[in-house]
Amino acid sequence: MSSSSRVAVVTGSNKGIGLAIVRDLCKKFPGDVILTARNPTLGQEAVKKLKEEGLNPVFHQLDINDLQSIQTLREFLKERYGGLDVLVNNAGIAFKESDTTPFPIQAEVTLQTNFFGTRAVSAELLPLIKPQGRVVNVSSMMSAFALKKCSPELQQKFRSDTITEEELVGLMNKSVEDAKKGVHEKEGWPNTAYGTSKIAVTVLSRIQARQLNEQRKGDNILLNACCPGWVRTDMGGINAAKSVEEGAETPVYLALLPPGVTEPHGQFVSEKKVEKW
Repeated sequence: MSSSSRVAVVTGSNKGIGLAIVRDLCKKFPGDVILTARNPTLGQEAVKKLKEEGLNPVFHQLDINDLQSIQTLREFLKERYGGLDVLVNNAGIAFKESDTTPFPIQAEVTLQTNFFGTRAVSAELLPLIKPQGRVVNVSSMMSAFALKKCSPELQQKFRSDTITEEELVGLMNKSVEDAKKGVHEKEGWPNTAYGTSKIAVTVLSRIQARQLNEQRKGDNILLNACCPGWVRTDMGGINAAKSVEEGAETPVYLALLPPGVTEPHGQFVSEKKVEKW
């Protein structure tokens, strides 16, 4: 066990919003903050940069598309901290609008990271979350926009309070298959791979919150999805409205919800306010 036995993990945090979240948590969270990156060189460079600012994050390699990598992090957290206090699932990708990669490939690659990767991290790390722990899944307003573009039948499924994780996985696999067959719009899907992947992240968060209520009722773990807003990053582009610091505000707010509060939980939060899903 480390002398500082509280620990927060931020996935995909060597740049952009993830790095801004780590920076803010280093200032506000009473424990170790783990900056993760797929590429160790880029991760170590980000840690060095923060150390030059007088902050003290810890680096650990993590590729959310590699189960072995996730399990290595899990064992490290178990051994060194006996669990996990805060998990921010921030890692994600988006193709640029100008990208000429065919839509079926964009759909498969985007879903693989943003949904299936996030789900894999959650499956391994949620069991480690300690009582009063906080989990934040970084989604996007695009999930709400994309939801409105789905067929009424799909909207109903995605808004359901009883949809299961298996059903959600089935739907996401179907969205990729439909894209490959060139029938995704005919089948009621929106024409955005990123938006569809973020619908899945928001719905997964609702399901995970329900599971926590059933399995760990007394532990007061709060889990939410959030939209950081349109942020000036590699992903958001230079014309976005918010700085990375502003983008980090809502995720950090949710990561640091004080002990004893019971809300928000299982919600979609933007600008620190619960949005109707």
